[in-house]
Amino acid sequence: MIRDARMGDVKAIYDLLKHYSEKDLLLGRSLSSLYDQLRDFKVYVAQGPKPGYLEKEGEILVGVGALHVCWENLAEIRSLAIADAFQGEGIGRKIVDACLAEAEALGINRVFTLTYQPGFFQKLGFIDVDKGELPHKVWSDCIHCPKFPDCNEEALIWEKPA
Repeated sequence: MIRDARMGDVKAIYDLLKHYSEKDLLLGRSLSSLYDQLRDFKVYVAQGPKPGYLEKEGEILVGVGALHVCWENLAEIRSLAIADAFQGEGIGRKIVDACLAEAEALGINRVFTLTYQPGFFQKLGFIDVDKGELPHKVWSDCIHCPKFPDCNEEALIWEKPA
């Protein structure tokens, strides 16, 4: 089940993102930034318990993703991560679909991502885009990234069909 993230999810989100950031598969987020941007996040929860995963009220958080509004008609899908034991079950696709539906509901027709997994997003209709084509406001978070200015993430964009 996909739902909006709640305060009680932050530590599990942090741990899931940290797991993948330590493998250099995505950029980690601080606890402070997760609390600041909690409203951006969607989580996928399954019924627990499953060994090794945080159980809360019978739910275990197994996936996360965020839709961050950047500009008038542009948002970013970021921090998409699915627990190892749940890979390949379509959870990532469901989270991306939920983010795209939210973007459409907000009147946003263009959504980009910076990723180390371009093939996944290409299967969902995203196409490659030159990072230089994205507005400068997009890079406001990049200045705090440990990989700045040598970013090796690939930029892809989805545009609502006319």
